[in-house]
Amino acid sequence: MGYDFTLEDVRYLSSADGTSALTEVDQLELSARTHLADIGRVRARFGDRTAALVETTLLRRRAEVKLDPAPDWLLTDDALQQATPAVVARHRAGRVAGRAVHDVTCSVGAELSALVGVADVVVGSDLDPVRLAMAARNVPGATVIRADALVPCTRDTVVLADPARRSGGKRRHDPAALVPPLPDLLDAYRGRDLSVKCAPGLDYDALDWDGEVEVVSLDGGVREACLWSPGLAGTGVRRRATVLSADGCGWELTDAEPDDIPDREPGQWIVDPDGAVVRAGLVRHYAARHGLWQLDPRIAYLTGDAVPAGVRGFRIVEQFKYTEKALRQELARLDCGVAEILVRGVDVDPAVLRPRLKLRGSASLSVVLTRVGRTPVAFVCEAGVRA
Repeated sequence: MGYDFTLEDVRYLSSADGTSALTEVDQLELSARTHLADIGRVRARFGDRTAALVETTLLRRRAEVKLDPAPDWLLTDDALQQATPAVVARHRAGRVAGRAVHDVTCSVGAELSALVGVADVVVGSDLDPVRLAMAARNVPGATVIRADALVPCTRDTVVLADPARRSGGKRRHDPAALVPPLPDLLDAYRGRDLSVKCAPGLDYDALDWDGEVEVVSLDGGVREACLWSPGLAGTGVRRRATVLSADGCGWELTDAEPDDIPDREPGQWIVDPDGAVVRAGLVRHYAARHGLWQLDPRIAYLTGDAVPAGVRGFRIVEQFKYTEKALRQELARLDCGVAEILVRGVDVDPAVLRPRLKLRGSASLSVVLTRVGRTPVAFVCEAGVRA
């Protein structure tokens, strides 16, 4: 658990003296190697302000790769862990551009920062007085008030919410155990334009949600699912995959697109779709867009004779019924010394399998283990390349 900030800490860190002290502390390495010596120096200079100064400095360093802007923000450990990455926050803000927006779980202001300058009016609220004070300091362009997320206090606004999924560094997976509970949040704003950030593993069908579910990935990692009420959803869209990169580029796919694909033997390539596509249940739609088809209708691996631009593909060298012995013999024949192992649909642990293959060659290959029908199949491929 991180340091437990107080309102007095926020006032001090926001002051000229606190700002000067943070600049001084930031000159220290604050690594595992220098930790004790650095803490001693800070304590000698700033006494009982040491914990707040050191924690803020370390949090700001971690925030540099996630928040924008972040260098002079005030943060807590839990708030930073749950904060939406800047690229994702800007994407969501773009969907409510020009509207009056109320973030009812604003925390330290990561979403508010993306909204300012994009939304017509930006309001943030939270029950935690410390995080609220930090948000007011971090995002001066927003109106910040203390309010319970389950008690509506604005009218004619788009409501954004991000129920807390962490407590003391531990994740909560039950929607009813979130803060505030997801079912209560949906009831409180029923009939309103509402967007709720959720964990990507959320069981959307169990919610009986009648709007859009958007699954978002960033740089290849699935980050979140976002519920959009019918008034904010795309026309005819129930599922959307949004694939973003840190440079701001990205693309989207929805279930409003066609999903008709052929039933054919494997092509020259195997393609593993982005996790957002898989989590959103849009594998067939992605295949139809790019002229691909599935190795098996129940498995997310795709195949075809070309790889979509910018996507990593695996050119098939050999395919055969999978057994550990057969794979070991084939990799030895191909002089394989390094093997990337991808698994889907079969009970194989790559970390356990790899040393048992006894690879001693010079070639680098990729191995895709899956099943076609009821048959476990191994595809030995050239090392994955990006088209």
